[in-house]
Amino acid sequence: MTSYDYFEQLQQIEEKGIVVMRDVTAFVSYGKDTIWPYFTLALCHSGSMHSLYDMQESVHGLNDVACIMPGHLHRPLESSEDFKVTLFVLSHKLYEEFRFHTLSHDANKFNITPICHLTPEQAQHMMNLTDQLEIIANHTETELPHRKDMLISILSVGYEFLNFYRREQDHHWGERKPQKLFNRFCELVVEHFRESREVQFYAEMLNITPKHLSKTIRTHTGGITPMDWIEQYTIAQAKHLLITQHTTVKETAVRLGFNESASFCRFFKRITGVSPRQYVKLR
Repeated sequence: MTSYDYFEQLQQIEEKGIVVMRDVTAFVSYGKDTIWPYFTLALCHSGSMHSLYDMQESVHGLNDVACIMPGHLHRPLESSEDFKVTLFVLSHKLYEEFRFHTLSHDANKFNITPICHLTPEQAQHMMNLTDQLEIIANHTETELPHRKDMLISILSVGYEFLNFYRREQDHHWGERKPQKLFNRFCELVVEHFRESREVQFYAEMLNITPKHLSKTIRTHTGGITPMDWIEQYTIAQAKHLLITQHTTVKETAVRLGFNESASFCRFFKRITGVSPRQYVKLR
């Protein structure tokens, strides 16, 4: 599948509610930070891809399922020549319904560790569910009056099986307290970066000192500070708005929580070396 076909299919998502994309072999954003906007499951058939997910290294290999939640920072780095995945992507509306019915429990682990390692038999089971989702997705509400309920039901079955398959993985995840602290910090930044970009703000929400927070983040990111993480996430959001959403500098500043455009421009140039307008012209 070409990059053009990939994004062309994504444009159908709000209309269809769910889009299944088979045999995706490459992404257009290698080496670039992307705020992935949709809930996505990616089942790897062959090869592997190395990426950063919320600035943590991640390897997506054969029979692995990546459960990517909206709003997280993703940077594909490289993939093997035989890398191939099937994606199914939920619209914002269907995701909200799915989250209300199913993701209200045990979803935090997927925010923290999106990769689930499966056996070949488990991977085939997930593909069977994907086949069913695609069949339903290709029909209209007129043809299938209970289409949305059918989609939610199959998604719920798939989610419960993923929870079952991750039992051993979850056990180890629960033991890593520093890791949990780091990922809770990441979640808070995703939720509150428009309100504050100060380390003190997040340390207080975590009931720890800024020094403790800084030590934990630096340990789990190879030296990246909490301030670095906050700023890079904010810049990734800004680039997404400027390039993908085509917002003006003023609109971008407002949506990111800056009091005025000038302060946003200074912030953007300090981090990237160019002004927001220069960045758009260079793209």
